[in-house]
Amino acid sequence: MIVKAEDRQFKADTARRILEDLPEWFGIESAREQYIRNTADEVMFVSDGKDGPEGFLCLKETGRDTAEISVMGVRKECQGQRIGTQLFEAAYRYAKETGYSFLQVKTVKSGCYPEYDQTNCFYRSLGFKEFEIIETLWDEANPAQIYVMHIS
Repeated sequence: MIVKAEDRQFKADTARRILEDLPEWFGIESAREQYIRNTADEVMFVSDGKDGPEGFLCLKETGRDTAEISVMGVRKECQGQRIGTQLFEAAYRYAKETGYSFLQVKTVKSGCYPEYDQTNCFYRSLGFKEFEIIETLWDEANPAQIYVMHIS
């Protein structure tokens, strides 16, 4: 079941539990801690399973018409069960109801790491379109791929 989380501590605890389970994507401690801190002020959707949170997705406003998937993660043992898709669908509905025209997401460009190739395929499967690659947004080893989607 997907729920919208409101409690700041629950958001931080959920993000910590899941992101620490995903070192292939969130292995840089300072970046991971920043993601966790940011969840307090973002809209968070959580997949709530029998053993607690299975995954989460956070949205933040990046412009009057645009929301960004700022961070998303699904516990390793829960991957491949459509949890990420369900989280996205909840976020899409929320963005549409809120009046946003676009969604965006940033990830590492395809071809750099196998884990991020998987991430890129996931976002494209949802309907995101490649918008821009910024080679130095994060650092030279992690060129940023920006995806966008029109909300219809």
